[in-house]
Amino acid sequence: MADVLTAEAVENELSGLAGWSGDPSGISRTAELATFLDAIAVVDRVAVTAEELDHHPDIDIRWRTLTFHCVTHSAGGVTHRDVALARRIDEIIRSAR
Repeated sequence: MADVLTAEAVENELSGLAGWSGDPSGISRTAELATFLDAIAVVDRVAVTAEELDHHPDIDIRWRTLTFHCVTHSAGGVTHRDVALARRIDEIIRSAR
């Protein structure tokens, strides 16, 4: 099982991630896309990536605004798997703009 990151480690990791916030209990990011279809396309690409990583974020869709929440439920908090997924989500969002 993956180790839960300390508060300091989460803070350090978040400093390198655009728009992410959180603590050892979970990390989140909200992104607004140009259109609803753009937002759904991002969700589709994140879904493919999540399947590849076998690690799945919670995703809230509100028209063209997406909120991603990452936590390793089996570990009880944020692990390096969540940080890796957050980085991939950032790449997908950047490429969609």
